[in-house]
Amino acid sequence: MDIQVKLQAFEGPLDLLLHLIERAEVDIHDIPIAEITAQYLSYVEAMQELQLDVASEFLVMASTLLAIKSKMLLPRPVELTLETDDQWQEEEEDPRIALMERLIEYKKFKQLAEELKQREEGRSHVYTRPPENLTVYLPDDDPNPVEGISLYDLLDAFTQALARADEEEPQASVQRDEVSVKERVREIEEELRQKNGRLLFSSLLSRYRRRSEIIVTFLAVLELMKARRIRCVQDRLFSEIIIEMYV
Repeated sequence: MDIQVKLQAFEGPLDLLLHLIERAEVDIHDIPIAEITAQYLSYVEAMQELQLDVASEFLVMASTLLAIKSKMLLPRPVELTLETDDQWQEEEEDPRIALMERLIEYKKFKQLAEELKQREEGRSHVYTRPPENLTVYLPDDDPNPVEGISLYDLLDAFTQALARADEEEPQASVQRDEVSVKERVREIEEELRQKNGRLLFSSLLSRYRRRSEIIVTFLAVLELMKARRIRCVQDRLFSEIIIEMYV
């Protein structure tokens, strides 16, 4: 049975090259090819001495580095300048350019892969489940207290009421009486009985000017809905929200 050993630090020749360049603290656009080639070959030789299965791509990169090193060691050709109207100079392209471009592209993908890995690790700590239809758990004779509307509709009406409220509550020399949610629940139920069990949600909130009063009233409505003593309905989309008392 063959045993395959994977080096966690270097997953390819470009990864090893990038490590050597960063460790040497040199500019990736101006690679000291002789120094990097020597260090790269020493790593490959160490892997071979440890009897690791050196991938062919590592050996191909070694050949590429040696070829680039040889080109850079050769004397450059004499620049020819022609004294004509179309003057030109014969310039030899830097043999490191192709390698530098590959390294820069690889570095970008490596950084993106690291960012995706961090996101994956963060997401692995979050458990989600798709929404389920919970109406099957409700009794057949128990209607939905928010039939035809959503919580966002209630929040929208609540936000509009807060926008109309006074920004600052008036200062008084005497302490005002505070109304609890429990007391406001009784007030709402009493008003519903006086108005045949139907009341506009907007009219209920609009009678109060202070933000604290609006908030207490809104919480009282939610408490009544939770206890299934009232329900909120809409005749059509964006119409007035109507509070109805269960009979």
